[in-house]
Amino acid sequence: MVLNIREALFVYQLQDEEKIRWHSRVHAHGRDEYELHYFLQGGGSFSVGSTTYRISPGSVFLCPPLEVHTIQTIGNDHPLTYYAILFAPDEGADAELRELLTGRLPRSLYRHVGTNYRFFFEELKEKVASSSSARRNSGIHQFVSFLYMLNEGPGSFNYGDGSNQHIEKALKIMQGRVTEKLDLPTLAKRVGLNESYFIRLFRQKMQITPMKYFTRLKIEAATGYLLGTSQPLYQIAETLGFYSEFHFSKTFKQYVGVSPRGYRERYRQNIEGIDS
Repeated sequence: MVLNIREALFVYQLQDEEKIRWHSRVHAHGRDEYELHYFLQGGGSFSVGSTTYRISPGSVFLCPPLEVHTIQTIGNDHPLTYYAILFAPDEGADAELRELLTGRLPRSLYRHVGTNYRFFFEELKEKVASSSSARRNSGIHQFVSFLYMLNEGPGSFNYGDGSNQHIEKALKIMQGRVTEKLDLPTLAKRVGLNESYFIRLFRQKMQITPMKYFTRLKIEAATGYLLGTSQPLYQIAETLGFYSEFHFSKTFKQYVGVSPRGYRERYRQNIEGIDS
């Protein structure tokens, strides 16, 4: 391998106070570790070293090893949604890639690439978590290509073919309508494909059906409500478009492995243990 992707995270609408404190902490990574952030939604600032940048949708920031950096939000009215990739060159990385990271790319890099890279990063996240070495390696090489495009500048960012654009549009719709009810016929129509082809294409690209992905997004949003608010379960279920509190609890447990009530109680116990 040319590099090792150690973590690939998707942070949806950063609102919970504990998560904000964690993601906003001033920190640096290891001697060979780089971290890339790609912001899709919200506002705030990104500080790396002595430089502070304004966050806007479509911003990309690359932090070098040992460089102190932090994210500052501007309140829950503009919650941040972003991908974060932590990576390090492998021992077998070629000299050209190392020279790209240490020489050609600015030490603290900022680019604005637009918001059409949802699919790129969602696919990358799925690939590097795959049990298939072929898919993991495919994701790594995909990411290396992105790093080279960062070096070339904004004119090089034109990702994907027509089928990727359909998935990109679907992801944008789903990520923007998490608190709404959205059915497959409506989504397929918005994307401009018939339902059967849309399902096949989405599953081929994302390794999951579109509505299962949409449910996963709702569960990600639910964790924020559970940890960041005192709203009762029935209210969270209603906010996120579940049929009932029972339906919400059953679905949550399927995806997370614990009930919403248990998830909230475990979190509170962890916080009490940290504070005591």
